[in-house]
Amino acid sequence: MNEMHRDDDVIAALSAPVDETTLARLHTLLERKAEQADLVDVAYTTMDTPVGRLLLAATTKGLVRVAYAREDHDQVLDTLARRISPRILHAPRRLDEVVRELDEYFAHRRKSFGVSLDLSLSHGFRQVVQKHLPEIGYGQTRSYAQIAQLVGNPKAVRAVGTACATNPLPVIVPCHRVLRADGSLGGYVGGADAKHLLLDLEAAA
Repeated sequence: MNEMHRDDDVIAALSAPVDETTLARLHTLLERKAEQADLVDVAYTTMDTPVGRLLLAATTKGLVRVAYAREDHDQVLDTLARRISPRILHAPRRLDEVVRELDEYFAHRRKSFGVSLDLSLSHGFRQVVQKHLPEIGYGQTRSYAQIAQLVGNPKAVRAVGTACATNPLPVIVPCHRVLRADGSLGGYVGGADAKHLLLDLEAAA
């Protein structure tokens, strides 16, 4: 009989509502223990910005993904689980520096980013282009043709466009600074409004 009472007590305890503060404390404990045991291959968090809610994800090598809400954050996490590792955890502390630098950027207090990057989601020519994009200075723009020349393949204008469109690290790796030859925006993973906002933000600094 005592055993039955104990089982009932356990069930009641597990069924009791848990307040948000307790849940947050438990998650922080889980995050710390998982990090200590080296069980987290991809840490992620989200942050609100002038261009909407961004998902930030990092491996031990560095920031691996920045995703706009329109990309569907759940889908992005599924893709990271398939392409990098299923050991993904909401672990904001690993992204603290990225969040700080992005906050400074949107507040006109930062013109370049210093966080470590993991470009493993891109390969070949796309990765080459993405490595060169930070060479476009804050507040400046280049055409797709100019980037093709910069990477040593002047005829690869269309491929440069594809590299920009598939950039896994928008904002941080500034594909928004690449325009069409006639000065029009061209495509952008975050949408035309986001690209306009980023360019206007940098022009106003």
